[in-house]
Amino acid sequence: MAKVKCAWFDFASCEGCQIELTNYGEPFVQLLENVEPVEFREAMSEKTTEPIDVAFIEGSFTREADRRRLEDIRRRASVVVAYGACAACGGINALKNHQDDYAEAVYGDDKDRPHLNSQKALPISAAIKVDYEIPGCPMDKAEFIRIVTQLVKGTAKVYVPSYPVCMECKRNGTLCRYDDGDHCLGPVALAGCNAPCPAAGIPCEACRGMVKDANQDAMEKVLIENGELSEQRAKTKSRMFTANFRGDA
Repeated sequence: MAKVKCAWFDFASCEGCQIELTNYGEPFVQLLENVEPVEFREAMSEKTTEPIDVAFIEGSFTREADRRRLEDIRRRASVVVAYGACAACGGINALKNHQDDYAEAVYGDDKDRPHLNSQKALPISAAIKVDYEIPGCPMDKAEFIRIVTQLVKGTAKVYVPSYPVCMECKRNGTLCRYDDGDHCLGPVALAGCNAPCPAAGIPCEACRGMVKDANQDAMEKVLIENGELSEQRAKTKSRMFTANFRGDA
């Protein structure tokens, strides 16, 4: 069986998802028995302009100038996968969408340089058609391997849970962060990671995005009344990775 030609591309991101792939070890090595990487900036210098079976795109869409490159990737790829929070929903980059003065705050006197000019941070789907999305910051190892294996075998049925992280904590017997005097976004956060952060005593930040029709106003109220956060802190806390999920984005 011919190997599936795969390429990895990056846009506005820290490229942490690509780096995470290089840390996968044996499971990723096993994938290479059926996958041929033809472009992968973190691991190889070669590039391709040829047709691609599967294109994996990391990072958010923040510049209109990138649209042509994205459209070229879409034209050449049979399947496009947006992987990681930035590509799937805009991720932490979308915090800039709520700041009028972010350019000056970040770049200072260099803020007007042309190459620093950018628009709102949006998911890749805002520019091109995306076939599959793998959320998370970074994306979950097991989920990525499972989806790629399905794509290689031509049996992809990508499943992302529709329930919140709280259900995974309950299933795992994890002490609720609120019962420990902490705060957490678990009630509105999209599950699928098996809730490792609350299990380690760390509040969920909803890095996989939010469940459909999440009641964000109620979540902010819980953060204030039970998490003991200020009103402003509660509002910004629920934007960490999900600024584009909010109606005021």
